Amino acid sequence: MATISVPRQVFAWILAICVDTCLVYATVALAPLESTRETDTRLGFVWVLALLRCLALAAVTAAALGGLPPAPARLLAAHSALPAVLETGALALRLDDNRCGVMADARCWLMCAGASLAAALFWEVAVPDFQDKEKRNKPRVLFMRVVRLYKPDYPVMFAAFLFLTVAVVCQMAIQFYTGKIIDHLRGPDLPSEFFSAILLMGLYSLGSSVGTGCRGGLFTWARSSFMCRVNGKLFEALTKQEVAFFDTVKTGEMTSRLSKDTSLMGDTACLNINVLLRNLIKTVAILALMLQLSWKLTFLVLMEVPVTGLIQNIYNMHEQRLKVAIQDSVAVASETANEIILGIRTVRSFSAEKHEARHYGNRLLDTHNLKAQRDTGRIVYLLLHRALIYISCNMVNSVGAAAKVFEYLDREPQVSTKGEQAPNQLKGHVVFRHLNFVYPTRPNVPVLQDFSLELKAGQMTALVGPSGEGKSTCASLLKRWYEPMDGQILLDDAPLESYDHRFLSKKIALVSQEPVLFSGTVRHNIAYGIDDCSMDAVQEAARQANAHDFITQLEKGYDTEVGEGGSLLSKSERQRIAIARAMVRQPQVLILDEITSSLDEHSENKVLHTLASRCNQTLLVIAHRLKTIEIADQIVVIGGGKVQEQGTHRELLDKKGSYCKMRNKLATRGSD
Repeated sequence: MATISVPRQVFAWILAICVDTCLVYATVALAPLESTRETDTRLGFVWVLALLRCLALAAVTAAALGGLPPAPARLLAAHSALPAVLETGALALRLDDNRCGVMADARCWLMCAGASLAAALFWEVAVPDFQDKEKRNKPRVLFMRVVRLYKPDYPVMFAAFLFLTVAVVCQMAIQFYTGKIIDHLRGPDLPSEFFSAILLMGLYSLGSSVGTGCRGGLFTWARSSFMCRVNGKLFEALTKQEVAFFDTVKTGEMTSRLSKDTSLMGDTACLNINVLLRNLIKTVAILALMLQLSWKLTFLVLMEVPVTGLIQNIYNMHEQRLKVAIQDSVAVASETANEIILGIRTVRSFSAEKHEARHYGNRLLDTHNLKAQRDTGRIVYLLLHRALIYISCNMVNSVGAAAKVFEYLDREPQVSTKGEQAPNQLKGHVVFRHLNFVYPTRPNVPVLQDFSLELKAGQMTALVGPSGEGKSTCASLLKRWYEPMDGQILLDDAPLESYDHRFLSKKIALVSQEPVLFSGTVRHNIAYGIDDCSMDAVQEAARQANAHDFITQLEKGYDTEVGEGGSLLSKSERQRIAIARAMVRQPQVLILDEITSSLDEHSENKVLHTLASRCNQTLLVIAHRLKTIEIADQIVVIGGGKVQEQGTHRELLDKKGSYCKMRNKLATRGSD
């Protein structure tokens, strides 16, 4: 509904008050005629008048405002129905002096208006209404989505609700029999009913203990299972996002979703603030009443404190041990998540999203099993010791956290992975056609402008030029980490987006200047993402990457642990293992991005000559060290986001252009 001006609103309310006043006095005029009739007739008369009054006020207000917003509608309904509610209650309770029923007057009108307004204000503050239908339904929809995610745990939660019911019924019965006992204690004798009341109170106390303990343990168990499952889904959804997503979203924000927000989501359905407040008030009230009426009974109840103290100490030792184990397990899971997120380009390059999702899921399952042990111990403890568990829960924060998590779960990657082509034969002919591109984090800084380039199948192409001119961007676009704003990239005359995602990841391999290795053995890192990779294939790839010799000299050879991020290896060794990891997939297009930053000139020459000799493979090399790329079939100089020069080493020298100047500049530096 459009925004309504203040004068129009004031006019609408004045008109409604005038109409309502007329209706009230019309009711007063008719009231004496109805006061002598039967009760049922009087009630019918009151409710018909309430309905007519509500319809009249709604019609007048809607006509004046051009519509009836939800908040005024609720206020008018409450204001019209309140006198009828009071009349009905008075007749039901046989109260003759009823001043706000049929015989309504100005005082009663003001009282009903004030009460209705107060109720409406409370409703708007406690349960705010949104003009936007989507916003209005969002909390309800989010809550139901969270409940649906609990579906595998429905049996556990149903059992928890049953125990909750038992606990509440038993607590109410305890209060009843406590009153009976107190009544008997005031008499001179102790009749047999007194001992029956004590026995029944003891039985209900046992039922309350069992219900409360099992309720808390089962709810916690279901929550732990829910978090394990949702964390796995969220992590899998994150690994499927395009690389640009990780450029704009901070790592801390993602890890917060995996830890804090999923925890708050679990609180949404499992922890009930109404139960918390009800139990707290009951406990305080009962203890206060018992102290006031009988200190002896209070002392009897408190006699269990020493025993429960001993049980508490034993439980605390068990809880502390499991707490340390759970913290260690959570740390391992967080470390695994951080490592994979930081290496998302490598994960995406080798289509290992599902592999890493399973890896992370196993770590989550370890944590879940430890928490299940903790929750089982908690159930046993609460069966032995009647205690109330007070769990703080803020429903607004829970729904807000769920919204953030569902935002990631529902997000579709901006780079489409719906291609289906996976031909048996691929030549590796690549064409960049009139590309324009800017990074999402720097939308005002053009990187490529009308960029066109051809990589001929089976040939080696080298990209050279100053840093920041678009060389690595070409590699990122060829790997489909980003989508160009304009233009197209063709592979064997077909757009890149038409190919199957996993097929393309296997056929186009990239080795970056800062390769990422994962915790595990050398063999694990070379065969990363390939389930059935043989040892012969691993060793052959290592030979092509000039890595086999140094690997065999390690203490355990291919079974040597590389450490976190490959920290136990030198940078050159990590680089060669990364090249072997790419070669083991036998890609049709291989991209080497600034490997000169890690390899010495001899190693680089050896690797490049080996790779360039593979006539069935297209090789794209991005390098600063110009001497090592002289063997390239095509050298391309990039500047300002465009191709400035291209040709063989000899052709570019003869042109005496940008390439020749770069060579001379480097030669001058070398002589210095």
